[in-house]
Order: sequence, then structure tokens, then C-alpha cells
Amino acid sequence: MMSGIEQRKFRLYWLFALLGTLAVSGYPIYMGFKVIRSMAMYGFVPQRNYPKYIIPYTPVAIAVIVAVCLMPLLMKKLKKYPLLAASGIALVVFFMTELLFEQKVIVNGTLQTKLERWQMFMCYVSPETYQTRNWRAVDILIGEYSPTFKIHFYMISVVLILTILSCLYGFGQMVLTGNKKKQKALVIQAVCSTLFLGLCIFACFTAFFRNGDLLVSPVSAVLMGVFFLVLGVTVGTYAGSFLLGKKKGIAVGIPAAVGALTTLAMYIGEMCLLSGNLYLLGRGFWFTSIPGIVLAPVDLLIILAAGAVSYGISRMLNK
Repeated sequence: MMSGIEQRKFRLYWLFALLGTLAVSGYPIYMGFKVIRSMAMYGFVPQRNYPKYIIPYTPVAIAVIVAVCLMPLLMKKLKKYPLLAASGIALVVFFMTELLFEQKVIVNGTLQTKLERWQMFMCYVSPETYQTRNWRAVDILIGEYSPTFKIHFYMISVVLILTILSCLYGFGQMVLTGNKKKQKALVIQAVCSTLFLGLCIFACFTAFFRNGDLLVSPVSAVLMGVFFLVLGVTVGTYAGSFLLGKKKGIAVGIPAAVGALTTLAMYIGEMCLLSGNLYLLGRGFWFTSIPGIVLAPVDLLIILAAGAVSYGISRMLNK
């Protein structure tokens, strides 16, 4: 049983966690209300009023808020795996909300289309650039709609939900028990998750300055490379947080493998978005696709770097 002081600390921590989550989720939640209001008034969302990247970030915000509200209760009632239960509930809420929003429509001139189809084109370029882009029929980025483009959307969403809840739960456990054994691991995990969230938010407003061409600018190339790297490291540290103190091959090898494979999976998601192609991060040998695998040497380096950084962090934490 918790003492009165422990109970107050526990409640206070989760109150601040909820307030912080609500503060960070303010804009995505606002976007959701804006779409619902437009749907109620017009039956569609006018293009000029379309909020940037309502999917997947509004459903992500709703899912995390629901899980944070339930987490203290789950920690008290469940002797085992409260984080697993909270994460499962959050993912169910996310996919239900996401699929609901995807069926909403917007208007593009005289053309009406479902929100999910509109979002696919927002992945190619920033929302502002889309308005002035002179699309050509032969442009590789123009093609029939395919739901496979959402692979990377869903992957980003699941990573955000799982890592954010893991950090909040971990610090909550530390407040509850006073055991700071995992403090360093939690801090590193929180830094990775925050950095990844920041990159996601930045991408919402800039789409990393892509203009719709496969060959991106140097600034875009750097931002995209950092994004892929941070994604892999974030998932690698998340996996490693459950393996602290295990045998070296497990505690270090698995996070490294998970980090690299996650980055590879993100490349596969990008390939689905671009009809079997990848963005070109530059010119020359290092940026040219290797025949048969689509990936360029620089892409392989980014994948290996994600695994190497995850390996280094896990090794440091398991000394």
C-alpha cells in the first residue's frame, strides 16, 4: 500500500503529465475540432480551411490523452503489465479515430475526395507548395491513389504513442517506488522521443521543404536523413529499455537490430508512397540507387547508423 505522501506524489505527477500532454496536443486537437465543425456546417472541409496534417496527429493526440487518463488506474489495478494495457488501449483508440477521420472529405476546386487521398499528396510537398506546383502527367509522384502510402504514417504514429507512454510510465514508476535504477535510460529515451516528436511537428509545417521532385535540396536531404536516423534510434532505445540487465547479446544486439530494421521499414514505407522509388538525397555514386534494391549507398549508411547508435546507447546503459 502507498503512504499518503506517495499517493500525493503519484497523483501530482500524473496530473502534470496530463496537463503537459494536453498542452502539447493543443494544436492537433484544435485541427480535429476545425474539421468536425466544417463537416457539420458544409458536409465537407473546404480546401482553404484544411488544417495541416490532421491525420495522423489528431488521432495520436487523442490516443495518448486517453491512455494518460487511464494509466494511474491501470497501475493501481493491474499487478502486471499496466504499460502494455495502456499501450494497447491507446493503439485501439488511435486506429478507430484515424479510420474515422480518413473518411472525411475535402473539396479541391470542383473535385471532392476523401481526406486520406488528399493527405497522400501532402506527403510529397508542403501544403503551401502544393497550391503553386505545376504538376506534369509524367511526374513520377503523380499516380493512382494507393492505401499503402499510409505505412509510414501508421509507423510514425505507433512509435510516437508507444515511446511517449513508455517514458511517462517509467518516470511514474520512479516517482511511485523511488527506484532510480532506470533513470539514465529514461532520460535518454525521453530525449530521443522528444527529438523525434519535434521533427514530426516540423515536417507538418514544412514537409522538409520538398518541392515534389524526387531529387531534393541539400537542406531537405539532411533533414530527411536525420529524421530516419532519429526514428531508428528512438525505437532502438525503446526496445532496449525493456532489456536492461539482460545478457549482453540480448541487451545490446536486439536494440541495434530493432533500430536498423525500423529505419529500413520506414524506407519501405517511402517506397510505397513513391510508387517503388525513393527520394534522391543528392547526385553521384553515393546517392544513386543500387540496382535491384532501390536503396542508395547513403540510405544503407543511414540504416546502419541507426543500428550503430542504438548499439552504442544500449552498451553504455548496460555497463
